[in-house]
Amino acid sequence: MLFFLASINPLLAQQIRGSVFNASKQPIQNASIIYDNKSISETNSNGVFIIPDDLKLPIKLKIKHSGYYIKAVTLKANNSIFKLINLENTQDLDEVIISSNYQKESKVIVPTTKISSQKFDAYSPIDLVSSINETPGVYIQSGALNTNRIVIRGVGSRTLYGTNKIRAYFNGIPITNGTGETAIDAFDPEDIANLEIVKGPKATQYGTNLGGTLLLNSKQALEGETFLKTNLTVGRFGLLKNNVSLASATKKLSINLNYDHLKSDGFRDNSNYKRHMVLLTSNYTFNDTNELGFLLNYTDYFAEIPSSIGKTAFQNAPSQAAYTWNEAQGYEDNKQVLIGLNYTHRFSNSFSNTTSVFYSYLDHYEPRPFNILDEYTNGYGARTLFAKDFKFINRNANLSFGGELYKDEYNWKTIENLYENNNGNGSLEGELFSDNIENRQNLNLFATATLPITNQLKAQIGLNINTTNYEFTDQFNTDENNKDADRNFDPIVAPNLNIVYQFVPNISAYANVSKGFNYPSIEETLTPEGVINPELGPETGINYEIGSELFLIQNKLHLQLSAYLLDIDNLLVADRIGEDQYIGRNAGKTEHKGIELSVSYTEMFNSGFVFTPYLNAEITDHKFIEFVDNDSDYSGNELTGVPDHKINGGLNFGYLNFNLNTNFLYVDAMPLNDANTLYSDDYTVFNAKLAYKNNITTQLTIEVNAGINNIADKDYASSVLINAVGFGDSEPRYYYPGQPRNWYTGFKISYDI
Repeated sequence: MLFFLASINPLLAQQIRGSVFNASKQPIQNASIIYDNKSISETNSNGVFIIPDDLKLPIKLKIKHSGYYIKAVTLKANNSIFKLINLENTQDLDEVIISSNYQKESKVIVPTTKISSQKFDAYSPIDLVSSINETPGVYIQSGALNTNRIVIRGVGSRTLYGTNKIRAYFNGIPITNGTGETAIDAFDPEDIANLEIVKGPKATQYGTNLGGTLLLNSKQALEGETFLKTNLTVGRFGLLKNNVSLASATKKLSINLNYDHLKSDGFRDNSNYKRHMVLLTSNYTFNDTNELGFLLNYTDYFAEIPSSIGKTAFQNAPSQAAYTWNEAQGYEDNKQVLIGLNYTHRFSNSFSNTTSVFYSYLDHYEPRPFNILDEYTNGYGARTLFAKDFKFINRNANLSFGGELYKDEYNWKTIENLYENNNGNGSLEGELFSDNIENRQNLNLFATATLPITNQLKAQIGLNINTTNYEFTDQFNTDENNKDADRNFDPIVAPNLNIVYQFVPNISAYANVSKGFNYPSIEETLTPEGVINPELGPETGINYEIGSELFLIQNKLHLQLSAYLLDIDNLLVADRIGEDQYIGRNAGKTEHKGIELSVSYTEMFNSGFVFTPYLNAEITDHKFIEFVDNDSDYSGNELTGVPDHKINGGLNFGYLNFNLNTNFLYVDAMPLNDANTLYSDDYTVFNAKLAYKNNITTQLTIEVNAGINNIADKDYASSVLINAVGFGDSEPRYYYPGQPRNWYTGFKISYDI
C-alpha cells in the first residue's frame, strides 16, 4: 500500500507540500504528481514534493509511480490522505498484513498478475476478454458475450462449454459453483477496480485448483468522495451500453451503487443479447476494531445462441448460426443474484478476523435443438479467515488460517423441444425427459505462514485440505429405473511453498512448488446408464515454477520472466455419447510446461507526453504423456485446444488531454482433435482506442472516446469446440467465428458533489 500524505504549510501561502511513503513508511522517490495531464512535481529521495504556488485548492491530481496504480484524487483542505494500490506484489519483507486485506488480494508473495481499471478502459467497455488475454499463460476463448472459456497454462482446455478448473471470487465472495464452474460475464468491466490472476495452485486460502484463482474487486469511492458518473457507448451491430454509478464515502460509511444496461444485435444470426445489472456495495466502520461490509449483485440477461459451425460455413458465411440452433431459435434466459455480508474484527493491532456469509441464486432457462434445459441453483456458505502478525527472527511475519464451506442445491429438468412442429416459431415445450436434484458440498480448510528468513529471503508455506461430496436425486424415474446416488470423495491435502529472494530493492527471484486438484462434475461421475462410477476420481497435479522480476531504469522498465512445469495425473476426459450427453473418465497424464515473459516501459516527459510500450509472450509445450482412448493411443500428442504461442503487446500514448491505446493479439494454430490431424489457423487481431478527457470545472469531468476492433478485418475463430462430432450428414461444428471489423464510440460524464 502506498500512502500519499499532503499537507498545507501555514508559513507559505498557497504552497502545498506532500510526502510519498510505502507501507513500511519508507520514502518513495520519483513518484510523479500530475495536474492537467502535465507532470508538475516529483518526489525527491526523501519522498517529498512541492506543488507550484499558483494552484488553488481544491485541485485534481494524479499520482503516478511504476510500481503502483495511477490514482486520480481531489486534494481538499479537509482531505489530505489518499491510498494507492500496488500494481504488482511488493517485496517488502516487513509488510504487515491484516485479515481484511485477504478480501481483496491473494497475498501470495510470488508475483501475480493484476489487471487495473485503466487496462479495462483501454478496450471496449463490453470487452473483458481482451484485457485478460494480455496475461501470458491465460487464454480466454470467447464464442459470444455469454460463452467464455478460461484456460490457464493449458488447464481447462478440455472443458467443452464454459469455464471450470479455476476458482473465482468477487469482493471476497466465491462465484464458482459446487462443481467448479465460473461465469465471469455476470460482472460488468466498468464496475471492476482490479482483477488479480494467480496462475496455478498457489493461493492456498482460495482453494488449490490446478488452473488457478481469479480475484475480482469492484470500484469503491475514497474517503471524502461523492460522485455521480454515467457512461454511454454505441457501436456496430446494434451495440448500446449505459452505465450509471453513484458513490459516496465518509470516514465511517461508504456506499457504491452501479446500474448497467447492455444491448447488442450481434453480427451472427440468432445472436441478440440484452442485459440489466445492478451492483450495490457498502461498508460501515463502527470503530477502529469493527467493520461491516455488504454486497449485492443482480444480473438479468437474455442471449440468443448461434452456436458453433462447421468449416464450410466458417469459411464462406461465418455470420450464419448453426442450422438447428437457428431453427429452434435457441437462447438462454438468466437471472442471477449474489449477496454477501462480511464482518471484520481486530482483536489487536496484530490479530484480526474477517468472516463472510453469502448466498447465490441462478435461474436458467435454455431451449436447445435436442431438448430444453430448465434449471435453478441455490448456493450458500460461509468463509472465515484469521490473520496474526508476529515476530520471526526479529522480523515481521504473518500466519493466516481459516475455512470456507460452500453448498448448493442444483435443480434441473430436461424437456422435449417441439420446435420442428411449431410453424417456424422456435422452441416449444413437449414431454418431460428428466427431473433431478443435485446437492453439492465443498469444504476447504487452509493455513499459510509467511516468514522472513533473512533481510533478503522470504518463505511462504501453505496447506489446504479439501473434502467434496455429491448427492444425486432422480425425481423422474422410479423403482429399478431410479438413479439416486451419492459420491463422497476422499479428502485431498495440498501443500504449497513459495520462496522469494530480494537481491536488491528492484531485482528479485522466486520459486514455487504446489499441489492442486480438480474434481469431476456429478454428471461426469455418471456412467451411460446413469449410475455413479466409484472409480472416477479427481485430477491431481504438481506445479513447479521459477522466475524473476526486475524494475530497471529508475523503475520505468518492468520485466517479469517465469518458467513452469505442471504434471497432471488422472486427466479427466469427457466422452461424447450423444448430442448433449457426456461421461467422464480418468484417461491418463498430461505435461504442461512453458515460458512466460512480460515487459513494459513507461516514459513521461515534462511536456506532458507519456509513452508506454508493452509486450507479453508465452511459449508452451503441453502434451499428453499417457492417453489411450478406446483403441487409439494419443500419448505424445499435443494437448487439444491450446496454442503453442500467444503474443500480445501495444503502444499507449498520452499527451495533454488525449490518450491513444493500440494493441494486438497473436494466437498460434492449435489442435482441434486429440489425434492432432486437424488444426485451427493462427491469427492476429489489431485494436485501437482514442480518448479525450477534460476537467470542465473542478467538479465536472467529461471524456469522449472511439475505438476500432479487428482493424484488419481478419477472419478467425475466437473459440473452438474440440473433438467435435458431426451428426447425420452434417460437418463437425468446430468453430465460433470472431467478430469482423467493428467500431464503438462513447462519452463519460463525472460530477463530484
